[in-house]
Amino acid sequence: MEKINYKMVKEEEVELALQRCIEQVRRNLETFTYHFPFASSVNNFYEPIENNYWTTGFWTGQIWLAYEASKENIFKYAALIQVESFLKRIQEQIAVDHHDMGFLYSLSCVAAYKLVGDENAKMAALLAADHLLTRFHEKGEFIQAWGSVNEPTNYRLIIDCLLNLPLLYWATDVTGDKKYEKIARKHITTSLKYVVREDYSTYHTFYFDPVTGEPSHGETCQGYRNDSAWARGQAWGIYGVAISYRYTKNEFYIDIFRKITEFYLSKLPTDLVPFWDLEFTDGSDEPRDSSSAAIVACGLLEMAEFLLAEEAKYYTGLAKQMVQSLIENYEVKDHSMSNGILLHGTYSKKSPYNTCNHYGVDECTIWGDYFFMEALTRLTKDWDSYW
Repeated sequence: MEKINYKMVKEEEVELALQRCIEQVRRNLETFTYHFPFASSVNNFYEPIENNYWTTGFWTGQIWLAYEASKENIFKYAALIQVESFLKRIQEQIAVDHHDMGFLYSLSCVAAYKLVGDENAKMAALLAADHLLTRFHEKGEFIQAWGSVNEPTNYRLIIDCLLNLPLLYWATDVTGDKKYEKIARKHITTSLKYVVREDYSTYHTFYFDPVTGEPSHGETCQGYRNDSAWARGQAWGIYGVAISYRYTKNEFYIDIFRKITEFYLSKLPTDLVPFWDLEFTDGSDEPRDSSSAAIVACGLLEMAEFLLAEEAKYYTGLAKQMVQSLIENYEVKDHSMSNGILLHGTYSKKSPYNTCNHYGVDECTIWGDYFFMEALTRLTKDWDSYW
């Protein structure tokens, strides 16, 4: 596309940015080894919480990325302390009445098992995968997002769940039991059938009839309005489809990846970092969502591994341009101004047309920090994904 002409990040810039991220993680260990940062900052500073929110795995993932890059045991020991917390959480069923087992356990416990062979981590991740299976509905063939599985008003999926499916693929890989992968395949099939619109924009959420399982309607609860495209939702779609291709090699996922990516690219402002909803572009005074750009960069780099050289180069180049913009315009350079990594994210913004909570607007988001570090890591090495 003509507008995608931002300069590409250089190797040395990537390495320096990753080192800055590692040092920020190091500074934060004093506060966030036995506690976790909240999902979004307040005045660009994260406050500590217990391990009881859907986003805590993104912080442990940052610690593992810091360990992987530095090989310093201070990061390994801190991450393993957090693994114990994740094991306790799933064993005691603390705040797990939702589908976000992948966000929680892929980046904390699957990573721990892959990197250091920790058996408690493996046990915790498999327990989380088992729990995720309990949220699958045969009527409709999807994993329910939130709330009690017997709650008719919550009989729905959300696009975010595509990033929870890798936990199920991994569980099949390590156990040999196909039940996990079977559910993952059913869920993504249903999701792509109903969440992706004709123009390849996406709904945030889609409802089904709890009695018959028949499709009901789509909404974009965290986007500007129901017929707009929430930027982070589109980003989850891009990365989620790419990861499912890695596990399944279903060629349809490459085709859908191209089309939902093209829609996303067509809505970007000139610095390649979207506003919080793709309704808005250059000239708008709406807030950005830097986390979406970081997620998409990871998705482009993921899918590029499986494409022919010319197309792989195209998507890799786009990712490098997005990372360059994030480094130049959004990365925290002065730690006295923030304990986060990536500024100008949006967690949840209320509009005249939605009913979502209003917080984390123009702040750091813990997943934005994680995916920025992941993108940098992917650009420095042949990375063995935690997903």
